[in-house]
Amino acid sequence: MRKFLTALILIPLGLVLVAFAVANRHFVTVSFDPFISDDPSFSVTMPLFLLLILVAALGVVAGGCAVWFGQRHWRRAARRHEADARAARGELADLRAQAAAARPEPQRLPVSSGIGLYGPVGRDKQRATL
Repeated sequence: MRKFLTALILIPLGLVLVAFAVANRHFVTVSFDPFISDDPSFSVTMPLFLLLILVAALGVVAGGCAVWFGQRHWRRAARRHEADARAARGELADLRAQAAAARPEPQRLPVSSGIGLYGPVGRDKQRATL
C-alpha cells in the first residue's frame, strides 16, 4: 500500500517537473556580485528550470537542518530518559532476584485424610475431584 501511495504522488510530481523543465529551457544568468551589474565576477549561466529546482532543493535541505537543530533538546531528553529507564530496569531485575533469594521455601499444608461435609476431602457431592 505504501509503494502505491508513493507512486501515486511521485509519478504526477515527476510529470509536472518534466513539463516545467521543457517549458523553461531558456538560459538565465545568476549573479552573486551585488556591486558590478554590467560584468559580474561571480555569475553562473544555467537553464531556468535548473535554477528553480536547485533553489527548491536548497530550501528543503535548509529547512531540514533547521528542524533537526531545533529538535536537539528533545533528542537529548529522549537519550537521557532511555538511559534512566535502562538503569531502572536493571535495578528492578536486581531487586526481584534479591526478593526471590530471600523468600523462604513455601511450606505445604498437610492434607487431611478425614471426611468432610460432602464426603472425602477434595470431592463434591457427586464425588468428582475438585
